[in-house]
Parts: sequence; C-alpha cells; structure tokens
Amino acid sequence: MFGINQFQKPPFRKSLLALSAIAAFAGLVAYQHRLQTDRSWSIYKADAESTSYSALDQINTSNADRLQLAWTHAYQDMKEGSRAGSSECNPIIVDGVMYTTSAKHWAYAINAETGEQIWSFDPFEGAEGGGVSRGVTYWEGGDGEPDKRIFFTGGDNLFALDARTGKPVPGFGDNGHVSMNVGLRDAPSTISVIPTSPGIVYKDLLIMGAEVSELYGAQPGYIRAYNCRTGKLEWTFHTIPLPGEPGYETWPKDAYKYAGGVNDWAGMSLDIRRGIVFLALGSPSYDFYGADRKGNNLYGNSVVALDAATGKYIWHYQLVHHDLWDYDLPAPPNLVTVRRGGKEIDAVAQVTKHGFVFVFNRETGEPLFPIEERKVPASNIPGEYASPTQPFPLKPKPFARQWMTEADLTHYSDAGHDSIVRKFHSMRYEGLFTPPDLKGTLMLPGTRGGAEWGGAAYDPTSTVLFVKSNDSPEIQSMKKVDLEQEAKDQTVFDQGKTLYMTYCVACHGKDKNGDEPNYPSLIGLRNRMTREAALDKIKKGGGKMPAFASAIKGKEKGIIAFLFDRPQHSEKVTKQETGQTGKGADKYLNLTAYGHFRDPQGNPALRPPWGTLNAINLSTGEYEWQVTLGNDEKRQEKGTTETGQEGSAGPIVTAGGLIFISGTQDRKLRAFDKKTGKLVWQTTLPGIANATACTYMSGGKQYVALSVGGTRENPSGSVMAFRLP
Repeated sequence: MFGINQFQKPPFRKSLLALSAIAAFAGLVAYQHRLQTDRSWSIYKADAESTSYSALDQINTSNADRLQLAWTHAYQDMKEGSRAGSSECNPIIVDGVMYTTSAKHWAYAINAETGEQIWSFDPFEGAEGGGVSRGVTYWEGGDGEPDKRIFFTGGDNLFALDARTGKPVPGFGDNGHVSMNVGLRDAPSTISVIPTSPGIVYKDLLIMGAEVSELYGAQPGYIRAYNCRTGKLEWTFHTIPLPGEPGYETWPKDAYKYAGGVNDWAGMSLDIRRGIVFLALGSPSYDFYGADRKGNNLYGNSVVALDAATGKYIWHYQLVHHDLWDYDLPAPPNLVTVRRGGKEIDAVAQVTKHGFVFVFNRETGEPLFPIEERKVPASNIPGEYASPTQPFPLKPKPFARQWMTEADLTHYSDAGHDSIVRKFHSMRYEGLFTPPDLKGTLMLPGTRGGAEWGGAAYDPTSTVLFVKSNDSPEIQSMKKVDLEQEAKDQTVFDQGKTLYMTYCVACHGKDKNGDEPNYPSLIGLRNRMTREAALDKIKKGGGKMPAFASAIKGKEKGIIAFLFDRPQHSEKVTKQETGQTGKGADKYLNLTAYGHFRDPQGNPALRPPWGTLNAINLSTGEYEWQVTLGNDEKRQEKGTTETGQEGSAGPIVTAGGLIFISGTQDRKLRAFDKKTGKLVWQTTLPGIANATACTYMSGGKQYVALSVGGTRENPSGSVMAFRLP
C-alpha cells in the first residue's frame, strides 16, 4: 500500500521497509489519536453542539468504583479570610493543557496530567474581582506554528491571551482586551455588562452573549461577534428588535429605546457544518412586571437560529410569552439527532426552568413533538397584560413538578406545618403560569426550578438526554413602589435601608444574615470590603446578584451607609439624591424574588424529592428512568429514600456508560450507570462543586476533573482530577 513493490526491492529489504512503514503508520495513527483525545473536551460542555458527551471509555461501568484522586490544583488568588468562592467553571483541555477560571475570574493554564500550574492571569491587576465565570474559549489560526489564544471575560472586558504564555495579545483590541460595554444601546461609561458563560468560535469569529441586569433600566442583551484576530466587532443581532426588524411588532413602539434583558447568559451551541449558531435567550426586564413591554416580547425566552457568519436571522421559537416569572432559557440548546421511522433527523433540544424539553428540527425550527397553546391565568395587577396562552409540549412529559397541593406540604413540626398551610392558602395559586399578584403568588417550578445553567447531556449512541431537575417552589410578593415618595424627609441612612428592603432583602434577609452558600451574609461587611469595592460590586453585580447601577443612581451614599452600619448619617436626603428606578411612574417589585418557600425554621415547604436526574429518549419522547440526586441527611426521614437536593451543575455522559454529576449541597461527585440510573461511584469533595465536570486523556490515562468551591482553609477553591490507579 506504500508503493514498495514498484521498486522491486529484495525480499529481506522489502520486509524491513514494510515493517518500518507499518511502524511509522502506527506511530502516526497513535499520534493523531493522542491529539484527538487530548482535544476531546476542548470546548465548553465538550463540543460545539453542547452535548457534554465524551467518546472516551477507559473509565467505565466495570471499573469506575476504583477511581481515585490523581491531583489537586489549589487556586491562590483570594485573600486569607475571604468568603469562600463558588466556581462554576467547566475546564477545557487542549493538547495536554487545562484552561480554567477561578471564582475570582482569574484565568489559569494547568498541566492536565500533573496539576502543575503553567501560568495564571489576573484581569483586574490586583483590584477586587469575582462573579460567575463558567469557562474560557480556545481558538487557533494560521499554518505551521499556529496562533493559539484563550478568550475569557474579566468584569466587563473580553480578553485575548496567548495560550502558551498567558500574556495579553497586543493586536487584539486595546492591548489584549475589548470592552463589552461598547456596542450596546447606552453610553459605555454608564453601563457594565459582565458575561458569565464563554463564547463560541465559528471560523475566525468569537460569538458572545452577555449578563445584564434584570431590573428596570437594564441593557438589551444583544448578541455580538468579534474578530478573533483583531477584536473588531463584526456583527450584532438585536435581541430586542429595532424598527423594521422581525419581531419589532411584538413590543410597544419605543420599547427598543428602554427595554432590557433578552440576553444569552447561559451559552450557545453551533452547527459547524451548516454554519448556524443557536441561542437560548432570557426574559425581558423587569422580570416580574411588564406593563411597559406589552406584547409577546420577541425574542425573549426563545430558541433562535442565526447565520453564524453574518448574524442574520434564520428561525425562532418562543417558549414563554411575555415572561413574568424569570423563566430564562437556562442552558445552551443541545444539538442532537433523533430517529423517526428509520430516518435520522438533526434537531435542537432545549431544556427549561419550568421543566419542559422542547425539540425542533435544526434547519426549520419545526417542532418534532406537538406543542399546544393553552389558556393560562390572567393578571390582576394594574397595567399588566399577561399572555392569555402559553406553549405546552405534549412530549416529553415535564421533568419537574408543576403542580402542588396542601398534601405536598412538609410537616417537620406542628407549628411549622400550620404556618406553611396558612401561607399556602393565603396566596394566589392556579398552577403553572399563575401571574405575580399583590396578595402573593406561589410559583412552581421557581426561578431555580427545573433545569439550570448546567443544562443537559446527550448520548448520541442512544439518543437519550440526561437532565438534572430542581423542585423548588418560591413565593412572589409584589408591591407597588415609589422610591421618590418614600425618600421624602428620609435620612441618608434610612434611604439606604429603604433601598435594601426593596431590592436586597429577598436574598440577604431582613437581618442581613444571608442564606449560605448562595447568598452571603452582609453582617460585618465593613470589616471585609472597602466602601469603594462594595459600591462597585453593587453597581456591576456578580454571581447570582444582578447589577443595581440604575437602581441606586444618585443614592450611593445611602446604600453604603446602611450596609456599613453607619446610622450617624442622619442628614436629610436632597432632591438630587432621590434618583429614578426606570421608565414611567408606576413600578412594581417582587420583594421576595428568588426566595424559597419554607417554614419558619427554614425547612423546605415542599415534600421531597427536591432534586432528580432524568433520562429521556428523544426519539420516542419517553423516560428511560428517573432517580433522586443528592441527600439532605438532616431532613431525611428515617426509612425513606434520599431527599434529592437542588443543584445547578449539569451532567456529562461518556462512551464508558457513565454519567458524572456534582453540584448538590452534600458535596458529592457521583457516577451513575447511564442505562439504569444505578449509582456506581461517589466521592466527597472538600467544598461544593457547583460546576459541570469534564473528562479527557493525558499520558495514556483518562481523567475526570471539575472545579470545586472554596473552603475556610482555601477560599479560592481548586480543580480536582480523578483517574484509575
């Protein structure tokens, strides 16, 4: 096959050449295989299709119970005594190097076989950083010795680093970075846009979404594509359409001038062969009241397909009309292939916070399972116009609970049970899509319910989708607010207290004690943070906290006085310090947004399970299995099954027959048999691993690695890798 015979060499010489050629060919195959496996997880969530699937099988159902810790790389970028960080990063691995980010938004390159650090990069140059960072993006271009770059965001800047050295690339933007504030609606100096999920590369374009505020005055979440070499903005897709663009008619005439949100914060997926990028868009702002955005509000809560080269619209499907529940599409769409009637159909599967899986033809957007528009309750709040119908897929069945009765309430004590029963009956509740109401509304699933940002994993060999689900009811308590009226005759300190009780109490509590680990205590804040750093965090947001720049404009002195316990600020608020909360006079706020429905002792009001792992066959729409995921031992009744727990991290699935998943409060990393849902291995981690794992080959060994949150001893957190002995 190598042309040896045409030279008519002697038999002995011919056999030596043949052996040499075979050896060379085998070496080439081995080298190519090594390169291929070294890049088996080189993109966020494994690949451009966002499958979270790995073809590696060295670790499998027969030996997973022998997994052991291979190495730990501890980040060292947080000061001693800092609050423990929560990393959501899904590391990527390229040619034996792991690229990851810490809870403080530093970027790292690590030897994937040993855990030794190669380089680190501080995007804040020693200043306070942090917030959610779910990973980085790799790009290479050119022949011979290619240009290799790592893209990631630190604060509101997009950085391009040399993948070999970790140094900023001088020719990209302004000496290695571009501002994400440039190219949106308002002046860059007045806004702060901080992406949480990495972008995706199509040829020489880096396509980026963004995290924006969820309050009045938020920026629109435009999708933007940057030139990977220069940082030049190449195209923009207006998620809130401008006049003349498709979807403009679903908003009030001038909404594009003031409406915000409709952003892709959770990431996107890419069909490289077709050149189509798929978006999972969030809700319009304000999340819980939409009188100033009457209409269906495209492209809010929509799966959108764009031409990846130009940003031109191809198709969309809206999964929630005129969202009033913060039902953002929480994860990138999974690009899948389903089997129907002996044929294979390339499709898009989108999981949601309210517990549905929608499946569409990838090229046309046609649903592959029927979707009904069903009547839903109307709003009672003045000025609000809830959509009269919402889309319900007939298959698959919901993977999260969407209905509860008094029989579903917990009974940890007689007093506690009586309290939640009274609360349950005091609220408006008519099932899924009950609108926010002044008397209070029960919401199931809640804003943290159903699927979260970790999304789903797809097994192409079986067409099964694996998705983590949370059953987490919340209470919406709407109140009309007029902060200017409330500010009259207030002291600066009291103004700050009013702001806190309006915007912050739902997460941090009336006593500022928080709700760890998701919402930190603010008691003693002045001993941990400067006033300037605290104000910067409030304005820009970080982690689960949105940006509050528009809400506190002109009232910065007040909120700092309250948070830093300085009641001596007794001077009266001036007219200039009353500020504005957004467009229009009437404002309604959800004062308990993102708060759990619990009894007075803090126990969940809904009976378990509170978290499940689900296997859904996308070819049939039927469930293969469902198991509880996580366990709250303190609340597990004797003799009962595990409780399940909330978690935002997603699963990964491998050709070795395994599903790996972390994220629960019990600090476990677990492996399940993908065919049966049977637990085959678990280990306890030093902190909560609120991150999706990855798997890769290095040095002939398969590893499973993940980011682990900080602890009191090491607040920065770490990356941990496991392998077979």
